[in-house]
Amino acid sequence: MIEAVGLTKRYGAKTAVYNLSFQVRPGVVTGFLGPNGSGKSTTMRMILGLDAPTSGRVTIGGHPFRQLPNAPRQVGALLDAKAVHGGRSARNHLLSLAQLAGIPARRVDEVLGVVGLQDVTKRRSKGFSLGMGQRLGIAAALLGDPQVLLFDEPVNGLDPEGILWVRNLMKKLAAEGRTVFVSSHLMSEMALTADHLIVIGRGQLLADMPVKQFISANSADFARVRTPDTEPGQREKLSGVLAEAGGQVLSETDGALRVTGLPLSRISDLAHGADVRLWELSPHQASLEEAYMRLTQGAVDYRSSDDKLAHLQAPPQPGQPGYGLPPQPVVPADVPQQGWYAPPPPGQNPYAAAPQPPAAAPAPPQAPPPSAAPQQSLQKPSDTTEDAR
Repeated sequence: MIEAVGLTKRYGAKTAVYNLSFQVRPGVVTGFLGPNGSGKSTTMRMILGLDAPTSGRVTIGGHPFRQLPNAPRQVGALLDAKAVHGGRSARNHLLSLAQLAGIPARRVDEVLGVVGLQDVTKRRSKGFSLGMGQRLGIAAALLGDPQVLLFDEPVNGLDPEGILWVRNLMKKLAAEGRTVFVSSHLMSEMALTADHLIVIGRGQLLADMPVKQFISANSADFARVRTPDTEPGQREKLSGVLAEAGGQVLSETDGALRVTGLPLSRISDLAHGADVRLWELSPHQASLEEAYMRLTQGAVDYRSSDDKLAHLQAPPQPGQPGYGLPPQPVVPADVPQQGWYAPPPPGQNPYAAAPQPPAAAPAPPQAPPPSAAPQQSLQKPSDTTEDAR
């Protein structure tokens, strides 16, 4: 088992990890999630004794990594698949690691077969693809048949078959009673692989719970309701009835209604009582990605700004949507859109007020004022197009 208590790491004035406490238990795959720069890599380096914590402690089986006898036989890790001498063959690379740890040479051939590199054992690693390098890194982690395994982005560069193989390998290792700690940015893969999640943001713990509980706690279940498309009045009538009953009703882009705050049975009864026919009434739950985005939206350090070349695009021509209309305001990327996900309730996300609006893109030289743009496009659309080009 891996246990961190009050783990803090500072690099000068920058605090990468602050007062982080969690446990990674054996028998389950524990996913380690967080935005870029959240402190995941720093945390894993402290677990492996590569970085010393400023304060707090982290132990493996009750002992710091550096105090473990013959650590490679107890802990296996994949942090950087490129940390291989390019002139060595796959077999010689693993053989050197085995000799340092007192592991029999026959184990090298075993793990090469496990990761599927048995046919390229004599090839130099500098000629390996990214996916092959990942497989070699996983083989090095498995070399000592350890009880604790840490993987940082293990499916990076793998094809679909390789991703499926890694997923099954993680589950198999956990089913054997091992401690498996996996860091990844692929939410869809974590949803299929992990049983438990530890989520951090800006170096602090945001969540430590099973995957299903995490999704339920950070998303709102909703019902999708559709009335006959040929009878728009029925849709408005149902919206009013549901709102009066305490439901929150949002319009979907395809004409359906998204309803929260009311169970499906209540929605059905209300529609029946209002004499409204239903074409669809189905329950929906957010995905792991949506729940993750909702929880961590305030802890993201790197956001896309507006496209600075957008002013070079030609304005709409007569007959095209948007012709003759004033420019629409650009919604910043960090503002949730209606019908997607809402900010977490106050008090549940410590970073809810942290994000700052992205800096406005500088106006292009000699750009006409917004009030004049529609007039110019109406008077001489063809000339405006030539100027934009």
